[in-house]
Amino acid sequence: MMARPFSAFDAKRLIDRHKNLRAGLEEVDEAKQAAQEEISSVADKMVTQELLEILQDIPIEEINRKKSGFRIKALRDYGYCTIADIATASVYNLASIRGISEDSAYSIHREVKNIVNQARVGIKIRLNLDEKTPATTNLVLAIAKYRMAVKLARIESRLSASNEEEIDDAIQSLTPLIGGIKWFFASKERKAQAIEAYRFLQDSLEGEYGQTAKKAIKESRMLETVTEEEAWTDFAEHPIQFFNTLEKVAPGILGTGDAVYGLPEELAKQVQEECFFPDGLLCELRRYQEWGVKYILHQERVLLGDEMGLGKTIQAIATMVSLKNTGATHFVVVCPASVITNWCREISKQSRLRVIKIHGQGRQAALREWIRVGGVAVTTYETTGYFSLQDNFRFTLLVVDEAHYIKNPQTRRTVGVRTLAAHAQRLLFMTGTAIENNVDEMIELINMLQPEVACNIKQLASLSSAPRFREEIAPVYYRRKREDVLKELPELVETKEWCTLSGREESVYEQAVLSKNYAEARRVSWNVDDLGESSKAKRMLEIIQEAESEGRKVIVFSFFLDTIRKIAAFLGDRCMNPINGSVTPQRRQEILDAFEKEPAGAVLPAQIQSGGTGLNIQSASVVILCEPQFKPSIENQAISRAYRMGQTRNVLVYRLLCADTVDEKIVNLLEDKQAIFDAFADKSVAAQEEIKVDGRKFGDIINEEIERIQRKNEGNSAVGSKVEV
Repeated sequence: MMARPFSAFDAKRLIDRHKNLRAGLEEVDEAKQAAQEEISSVADKMVTQELLEILQDIPIEEINRKKSGFRIKALRDYGYCTIADIATASVYNLASIRGISEDSAYSIHREVKNIVNQARVGIKIRLNLDEKTPATTNLVLAIAKYRMAVKLARIESRLSASNEEEIDDAIQSLTPLIGGIKWFFASKERKAQAIEAYRFLQDSLEGEYGQTAKKAIKESRMLETVTEEEAWTDFAEHPIQFFNTLEKVAPGILGTGDAVYGLPEELAKQVQEECFFPDGLLCELRRYQEWGVKYILHQERVLLGDEMGLGKTIQAIATMVSLKNTGATHFVVVCPASVITNWCREISKQSRLRVIKIHGQGRQAALREWIRVGGVAVTTYETTGYFSLQDNFRFTLLVVDEAHYIKNPQTRRTVGVRTLAAHAQRLLFMTGTAIENNVDEMIELINMLQPEVACNIKQLASLSSAPRFREEIAPVYYRRKREDVLKELPELVETKEWCTLSGREESVYEQAVLSKNYAEARRVSWNVDDLGESSKAKRMLEIIQEAESEGRKVIVFSFFLDTIRKIAAFLGDRCMNPINGSVTPQRRQEILDAFEKEPAGAVLPAQIQSGGTGLNIQSASVVILCEPQFKPSIENQAISRAYRMGQTRNVLVYRLLCADTVDEKIVNLLEDKQAIFDAFADKSVAAQEEIKVDGRKFGDIINEEIERIQRKNEGNSAVGSKVEV
């Protein structure tokens, strides 16, 4: 007879432990639901509080705006002086007032409800690190708990899906044979099953399932111990995730109530049903960005015209990621030479897509490599002429950045893009310029994408502002404005613009470095004789033109007076008189007053030491920094000239940087210092030390650059010698 290797007590205890563990896992899922409800509750309280404050400023007389003849004096005599006073009153309360009939009470109640609903529409929640309040802190804390609860709930779901059925079967096999009598009469096979079930249940508790479950349950029960400081830190590091969570749990509370972002109803339904596969995307999209990706995927050949700062680049990258997950292998990005490095960096940083830059001397070898292995080929308008593809070669998506560059069908770059587009299954043109301001140019671009739409809108060109025109172009042209989709974000958007040096710029830069001319080395790209050859100047001009199309003015800051003078000459009439140390305070104000009256696209150049302090320039909302400063505090002061009280628009800051130069090393060094400072900011030594690059450190950077340039030149010489032999 087979002996039972466990006691009835041990078996019951083992089963109870599994049941308790499962109950704990159910608590994990319940904790997620509770955290979600807490977000809704806190957000609702915030809206209600703000609503009451608004209603308290609306006098009771407002209910007679439609000349309804309500007896205001009777209401005031009973203490109802504002809409807030009366908003919570019932019809019965109002009807009990002398002089107010039941019919009037119903009418008053209805009118007040309309006022309340109108006031509620304008309320939106803002979360800002610089404006912490008890209410916003409670909300950030609730979202932080929810984010943690969601992660734990995913673990619970995975554990349950993988183990629940087997555990249930094991418990069912073991339970009938716990008693000694039942064991005695059971068959040998049933006893073996029970023993195996017991061992399985024991191993499950001690193995990955049991340990992971216990950890998840423990962390779930500690959600209430999350501190306000931890929650705000989480928000600072993951603002997009916080806003996405809030938008999901409490739709419309951020002021972005348009669920379809302006698309016609029928098209919106189709876009909503489009599948997006983000696996391999290394960042989280905002809801409007994911919607844009679905639009691109569904429509296949489109022009994305989102305003600058809304993330057109990341939407393009996410589109390529989704297509790759459904079998696509080859993509092409065509962009101005000034941003080719930026594109390569962003694709590598934000996705797992392979990037191959096809530009410069090695372009043919890079092209062959791309054709062979696939990935994202990033090239320039000028280089498209060198793309020699077989007639039957097809790739999945062609992305054309700054697509307004090809509005003229006769130019070489337009011909190059058209030829390349013939090999593409899908097309994505992008521009931040509001091309609807020039309908003929818009039609030209749309004709390359969807000729049938272009044909239809030609007849409506004179009605470009009419709803019918907007509806006709909706299948191919999609533009969102910043104020419509980023109402909750801080008003400052900072961007690093990585530029690629031309051969001429690189030669001038290397000469400055090798001669240890520190000032000339820092003026990388600006120290060429003709700014028409400067990659930074080209990118600056593109930013200024885009700013002009959006009704914005621009401030350009540089440390170097010579750079400011060159920029003023380069920009010509659109440029104001420069501000530098020799300009008197009175003259500065005169320049600012004149700048205030200038139209969009006007540029104010200023030395950062002079224009970075003591000025209020709210009329500008784009700031361009020509080179990285040794002290971030100097940059921050300059930015604050435009980003200050009274500014009515989001301020966009562009830092012009050149890869593989002192720019990159200065930025990296300052970021490393900032990370160390952040880690030890509560310690007195670190807190007292200003973040900066001193002369010694910059000397080290120059020496590193000298070594890099010498190694590169030696390598080129070696290659040249081999070729010569």
